[in-house]
Amino acid sequence: MSRLNHLDALEAEAIHIMREVVAEAERPVMLYSVGKDSAVMLHVARKAFYPAPPPFPLLHVDTTWKFQAMYQLRDRAAAAAGMELIVHRNPEAEAQGINPFDHGSRHTDLWKTEGLKQALDLHRFDAAFGGARRDEEKSRAKERIFSFRSATHRWDPKAQRPELWRLYNARKAKGESIRVFPLSNWTELDIWQYILREGFEIVPLYFAAPRPTVERDGLILMVDDDRFRLVPGETPVERTIRFRTLGCYPLTGAVESRAATLPEVIQEMLLTTTSERQGRAIDKDAGAGMEQKKQEGYF
Repeated sequence: MSRLNHLDALEAEAIHIMREVVAEAERPVMLYSVGKDSAVMLHVARKAFYPAPPPFPLLHVDTTWKFQAMYQLRDRAAAAAGMELIVHRNPEAEAQGINPFDHGSRHTDLWKTEGLKQALDLHRFDAAFGGARRDEEKSRAKERIFSFRSATHRWDPKAQRPELWRLYNARKAKGESIRVFPLSNWTELDIWQYILREGFEIVPLYFAAPRPTVERDGLILMVDDDRFRLVPGETPVERTIRFRTLGCYPLTGAVESRAATLPEVIQEMLLTTTSERQGRAIDKDAGAGMEQKKQEGYF
């Protein structure tokens, strides 16, 4: 009998976590942001419950500012999985015209944090799968796989439950909910190696190609549609770029790269010395770091 390799072991752990949540939770849901981690999580979920579709819906908290390629893959992937896709947009943010150019951190707070809380409350979801990994950021590194949130969706990092021997206690107090991270123990390299092995579709923005860009505050930004505001005298320049992480396009920096295939991306990963989230403008908001955002309800 052959031993599991490290990708098999990570996949088996994620499947165990998903099945545990489905057995214990009343109304689970899977957060689907359309990024590479979400794609891996969805693929593992389909394997976990095959031949039936996963017994929970997909939830996309839409900011209206994602890359166009992400929206195209979102609908296609949900249909292929045979899963219900719930798209939630914060009506308050929509009414106020909140956008990444004029409103700074309020854009993330209202569209993402408040939007997520609204969606969970509206549909009465008590457990939500997310694709966050411990190697991404220091506040995520100390968060448990089963991350309990109060009735107001707040996270208390000092009140986390032990998870010894991969035993998970899913019992909740009234009003509590759980954010569940099946990919916690994966690394960015694991994600890419798994995508290469399994061969499922991901957003093409992860692969290098000539794209229209501008450079601002040390970030290379892609001009994805006509809503992008150019400053006087600014002209988009074509660069060969790819993205290591994806979010709202005016807030997500690209890297100059020639890695146009999965093996080339993995080779580049083996040589890089920078964090994948260095291109996320929201992580540079000194007034509200990731841990504070998470305490307020951000995923």
